[in-house]
Amino acid sequence: MTIHNMEVAEKFNRLADLLEIDGANPFRVRAYRNAARIVSGMGKNIADLVSEDEDLTKFPGIGKDLAEKIKIIIRTGELPLLKQTEKRLPRILSQLMQIESLGPKRVQAIYKKLKIKTMTELKTAIEKGKLRKLAGFGEKTEQKILQGIEHLKQATSRIKLASSIPIANSLINYLKECKHADHVECAGSFRRHKETVGDLDILVTAKNPEKVIEHFVKFDEIATILSQGTTRSTVILHSGIQVDLRVVPQKSYGAALLYFTGSKAHNINVRKLAVKKNLKINEYGVFKGDKQIAGKTESSVYRQVGLPYIDPALREDQGEIEAAKKRKLPTLIALDDIRGDLHAHTNLTDGDDSLEAMAKAAEALGYDYLAITDHSKHLTVAHGLNQKALLKQIKAIDKLNAKLKKLVVLKSIELDILEDGSLDLPDAILKELDLTVCSIHSKFNLSRKKQTERIMRAMDNRYFTILAHPTGRLINRRAALDIDIDRILAAAKDKKCILELNAQPERLDLNDRYCKIAKEMGIKIAISSDAHSTAQLQTMQFGIYQAERGWLSKSDVVNTRSLAALKKLFAR
Repeated sequence: MTIHNMEVAEKFNRLADLLEIDGANPFRVRAYRNAARIVSGMGKNIADLVSEDEDLTKFPGIGKDLAEKIKIIIRTGELPLLKQTEKRLPRILSQLMQIESLGPKRVQAIYKKLKIKTMTELKTAIEKGKLRKLAGFGEKTEQKILQGIEHLKQATSRIKLASSIPIANSLINYLKECKHADHVECAGSFRRHKETVGDLDILVTAKNPEKVIEHFVKFDEIATILSQGTTRSTVILHSGIQVDLRVVPQKSYGAALLYFTGSKAHNINVRKLAVKKNLKINEYGVFKGDKQIAGKTESSVYRQVGLPYIDPALREDQGEIEAAKKRKLPTLIALDDIRGDLHAHTNLTDGDDSLEAMAKAAEALGYDYLAITDHSKHLTVAHGLNQKALLKQIKAIDKLNAKLKKLVVLKSIELDILEDGSLDLPDAILKELDLTVCSIHSKFNLSRKKQTERIMRAMDNRYFTILAHPTGRLINRRAALDIDIDRILAAAKDKKCILELNAQPERLDLNDRYCKIAKEMGIKIAISSDAHSTAQLQTMQFGIYQAERGWLSKSDVVNTRSLAALKKLFAR
């Protein structure tokens, strides 16, 4: 059975949560959280590294003890220390830590004073007003916790796209080993590159579907077989993901792929167009009466209803049918269009790799430029930069640029937007930088009016360049900031500020909807990796996926430009 990075990281995060609640050494807790972050950010499946006997201690933050624990998880599927800890502390405590309004001290109080052991018991305690009687809790806190429980309930039914990819690839590669399988494709929200995936829809073409089904149900990652028919089967994997497999003949491949890719609303609109032409579309093809007239390819299906091919990323009933009718579908941005990364961190603050290592990794990707944006001093990171430290880094960048042949390292910083809207460092030092990346990392619970005005005041600063992860959400963990996004978009347009599409799989912020609105308003976007290691520079691909869903073209994105053209955009 293959253990994926997501599962290893989840065990370390759960252990860190429980140890923090238990009052363990903060450095020990941080070590497990770092291990989770490192493993989840790896570009390669860690199970493959273990099987190839790679030295895991070469990754910064992974010592001998953690490396051994990783190997045990890969080989057994279990982390003994986690099992021991869960015998003392209920697993519910780790779940409670996922609720935004609850930290370790509050979780500890809920558990010890109210003896809460399930989410249902917590909701009952809130409904009976028991929680507000504890020190540090009140009616507002109760309401936020209830909202957090609902958010968590919705989140746990879906996993991040990045986490689903190695699982889907493992399954696809296994199915391709079957000599009876021809085409193998993962459809559904996975193919549309939605930021989260509920289940996996696998489509296979074959002349002998039963043989494909027989092969499929022997997959070693299957925990439960829910159904097994002659052309379809549904299973649950050990990771908890449901997989639905459909086997169709080659002549129906395109129609089935369109049908199972979705979205449902998109498919309904396509079928409505077919009805107007006295045609019927289903997963087996396009039919005129009883005769199949198309269906082998998706393009053939679209052609029968008078449409050009529509990219899966656009199939969300967001105007793509109308745009296709008018032949005005966008030419979507591609990874090859990206010429540099405008948000990356080094080990000077909270990254894993050195300035030079990050530069060389960016150069290896073929980039023309890389902005180093280590954190400013206000943030709760190990070594935020003050003016003196930033000046020292500027000199280090100048020295490195003199040695680099192709890449230019841009001088920047990730500045905290303070509660009053001021930036974390004075203009006297900011004017020495090529650009600034500005973001909110504290005071998430300000009122909608205050939070919105905080960001807008920050944009007034002439040295404000990019608004990073603008809504502040963390997928499946933290809801977006309560802000008036329409006012912020208008301000960005008026003040010629750039909005970031943060490519970190847990952020993907801006989301697709706001990217499309920004495009329509003429606001420029920077797709940035927010990399904290050389490996995380590769997360740019997830930003591209989100940009496609947001209808973005090359011209909408600033870091598709040459360095000279980019610097003109930075000038305000």
